[in-house]
Amino acid sequence: MARVFRTALIFGGFVAAMGAAFYPIYFRPLMFVDQYKKEQSINRAGIIQEDIQPAGLKVWSDPFGRK
Repeated sequence: MARVFRTALIFGGFVAAMGAAFYPIYFRPLMFVDQYKKEQSINRAGIIQEDIQPAGLKVWSDPFGRK
């Protein structure tokens, strides 16, 4: 019984660690879209896309834009 509990604890810890790692990267931006749009507009202010973008690549687009 102790072996099963230890295996479940290790697996549960792994799942919790993955969830903790993915929350700020993936889930939080999806939950607070307006906040991230505001931050990106501040971060990208004054940047001319054509000066930074390498030739032949697609110009930046809104990462939060829904299709």
